Amino acid sequence: MGVFRGLLRKLGLENIKSERHSISIFLLDDDSRRHTWFVKRFKGDYLDIAEDVESAIELLSENVYDAIFLDHDLLPEHYKGDVNDDKNTGYAVALWLSSRPDLHRASHIIVHTRNADGAMRMIEKMREGGRNVEYVPFPLLAQKIKNYWHR
Repeated sequence: MGVFRGLLRKLGLENIKSERHSISIFLLDDDSRRHTWFVKRFKGDYLDIAEDVESAIELLSENVYDAIFLDHDLLPEHYKGDVNDDKNTGYAVALWLSSRPDLHRASHIIVHTRNADGAMRMIEKMREGGRNVEYVPFPLLAQKIKNYWHR
């Protein structure tokens, strides 16, 4: 049976099922519909959710996360676009993480905002601090999660 299973494995036909261990997730997002979306995607994992910069920094200071998801626009006025309010956006959290290289070094960080300009500023700041971070717009996030953290 071992030779047959080895052949199936080499051909990519073996059905290998393995459960991954629970992971710890952090989410910064102001949209309660997205909170529900993340809860469903990460069922069985540990999920902490912050809706504002202050709560985010508090949770990130006190806990260790395997994955960190950051939104940029956190207030309704941010959705209009022409508001310069870095202290109340995900950029403030990116700046905070960038200035603390000792925290969350192994965390996989994803900026999931629809605001591409805001996302690029966040990524640039965190990469300056040596962070491993990527931009995945929210509409593409389900596939990323499915591929990376498959259950």
